[in-house]
Amino acid sequence: MTMDIHVREGDVERLALRSYTEKAYLDYSMYVILDRALPNIGDGLKPVQRRIVYAMRELSLTANAKYKKSARTVGDVLGKFHPHGDSACYEAMVLMAQSFSYRYPLVDGQGNWGSPDDPKSFAAMRYTESRLTRFSEVLLSELGQGTVDWIPNFDGTMNEPAVLPSRLPHVLLNGGSGIAVGMATDIPPHNVREVVEATIHRLRHPDCSVEELCERLPAPDFPTAPEIITPAADLQRIYTTGRGSVKMRARYTREDNDIIINALPWQVSGARVLEQMAAQMQAKKLPMVADLRDESTHEEPTRLVIVPRSNRVDVDALMDHLFATTDLEKSTRVNMNLIGLDGRPQVMSLDRLLDEWLSFRRNTVRRRLEHRLGKVEDRLHILEGLLIAYLDIDEVIRIIREEDEPKPALIAHFGLSERQADAILELRLRHLARLEEMKLKGERDELEREREQLQKLLGSEREMTKLIERELKSDTKAYGDDRRSPLVERQDAKALSEADLLGADPITVVVSEKGWIRAAKGHDIDPKSLSYKSGDSYAFSAHGKTNQPLVLLEDSGRAYTLAAHQLPSARGQGEPVSGRVNLAAGSKLRAAMIGAPSQRYLLGSDGGYAFSVALEEMIGRSKSGKAVLSIPKGCDVLMPLPLSGEAQRVAVVSNEGRLLVFEASQLPAMSKGKGSRMMDITGTRAANREEFVRDWIVLDPGSALVVHAGKRKKRLAGDELAGYVSSAGKRGMKLPQGFQKVDRLDVE
Repeated sequence: MTMDIHVREGDVERLALRSYTEKAYLDYSMYVILDRALPNIGDGLKPVQRRIVYAMRELSLTANAKYKKSARTVGDVLGKFHPHGDSACYEAMVLMAQSFSYRYPLVDGQGNWGSPDDPKSFAAMRYTESRLTRFSEVLLSELGQGTVDWIPNFDGTMNEPAVLPSRLPHVLLNGGSGIAVGMATDIPPHNVREVVEATIHRLRHPDCSVEELCERLPAPDFPTAPEIITPAADLQRIYTTGRGSVKMRARYTREDNDIIINALPWQVSGARVLEQMAAQMQAKKLPMVADLRDESTHEEPTRLVIVPRSNRVDVDALMDHLFATTDLEKSTRVNMNLIGLDGRPQVMSLDRLLDEWLSFRRNTVRRRLEHRLGKVEDRLHILEGLLIAYLDIDEVIRIIREEDEPKPALIAHFGLSERQADAILELRLRHLARLEEMKLKGERDELEREREQLQKLLGSEREMTKLIERELKSDTKAYGDDRRSPLVERQDAKALSEADLLGADPITVVVSEKGWIRAAKGHDIDPKSLSYKSGDSYAFSAHGKTNQPLVLLEDSGRAYTLAAHQLPSARGQGEPVSGRVNLAAGSKLRAAMIGAPSQRYLLGSDGGYAFSVALEEMIGRSKSGKAVLSIPKGCDVLMPLPLSGEAQRVAVVSNEGRLLVFEASQLPAMSKGKGSRMMDITGTRAANREEFVRDWIVLDPGSALVVHAGKRKKRLAGDELAGYVSSAGKRGMKLPQGFQKVDRLDVE
């Protein structure tokens, strides 16, 4: 496909549309990259920022000047250097004035320049006033000393600097962000002292590693002073590759029972954080917080108050949850993409960046010295002519009075240059005094010494390096300050589960014979005294806390998991368990287990098999349950027994009156299965003379075993109990006559 372009009447140039659009888009892309979005390695500024700073200097808006309306500055920038939108230009100016955005602001603003909560809430430029900060001298102090190239402005009526002669690596100090076509930049701010220390080390050791530089420049330094929790190895990787992310975390203190947040991550709004926390409170996902307040003032820009519901709240766990679920912890991207000395955009590692800037600085200093040397030599040339005239002042006066054209006559008589002759002719009579001649000789001697020093500096790279180092150290003393963002090693933040958020209140889980479940607050409830539906009654119960997992064991050996905090209240009659899980047809629930995930239980069948298992290994997500206990044919499930110590023993009694006591540790630890034999049972449940386990119980060291048979009971302890102790899997010893039809076992 082709496209016609009329160049002039009678001439037609034909171009492929693809070629035309490709060139047009490429030109646009390069303009956006080089003249809008990316900072320059030399001064660390984008064109609009450079033009704002330069225009303010031209308006004499230095740090000691009176403030002037911001609209005046913006007008000069747009009219002379930057023909774009005024709002975008003013916004760039505002950013350079915000102490919470720039580590070292370049603009000193008076009026409303935005707040950390809403950086774009600044007043219109017709209301605010501004001037440059003292720190801006880092960029401007050497501007008129032949240090940089000058280029025509957009209409060619005046010149502007192509780059400012920065005395420090400003690209690292204040950083910057921008989006171009196909690339972006995100450079975080850093501390002057650390940057200069790393720069001087690179200056003295050009082959040093990034690791050595990171010992001096370990991390960014953000103006809002958050903690930096990114590991040192990851930070070093960022400076090695030029890419990565830095994780920041808010800082807080305790005042009485309140939590005071006094430092937020960079570019995070305190109001936004409070909104996030308030939304969680409204959704009842933050029950341990009673109140939120914003007590920020002009003197204390960040002061967010979190009031815990009670002094029993675990503040560290609460803050860990808030770090994970709000902007109190945030990562900022690092992409050190900037325009190098060759005019091309590139992502730079720290060593490469410092090398490029030091090359820029060395060239800048050389140009400054050469410019000054030229000025000194020019002045010495003039002084030489003036002193020649002073040696024969009478002849000079005669030539001026008598000659029609004194300039050629002076040149011919004294062998002067045109500039020297002009200087003599411009002398005032009062400068012909003897004292003035002495001043000129003193000035000449001083300038000759300066020329010698300048030539020494320009003739020696070593001396030049010393000068650069001295100037870097001098600026560090003038503008350096302490690091604001501490480097802290922290664990990854983890949000609390729904159960943890609801607290750890004690509850009693009650299950009825027909499978209805409910939870009563506290452990002092008598579950048998609760009201049950007609034809229903109490089956079993368990004590635990609302934030602990609940596992129900079915007579088929399957385990079902429920959330304890979601159980219906015991004020009513509960709900059927079958509405929450898919119980097997014809099955019946046998037990409830609730406790810490690591809590171990003994599971077994009345066929004489058992094993120990942790509660967390019985937890499953499926409504259909999880197969845990394999039950021999014709056997039934025994009530699970919680284990609490290492020296516990298990007492097992059969329906034929045989009692066996053994160490609980003899039973295997398994996640599921049938287990191992704990008591030798003869016969089967289907036979006429069946034998099975009647009951079992866990004995703590020193406890006594109580055997119940009808209305009779027998207490076994000490040597009497020791007679029944053996190893797991044995038959056990017969109980005395009258206690062979055991109903249950108990512990005293």
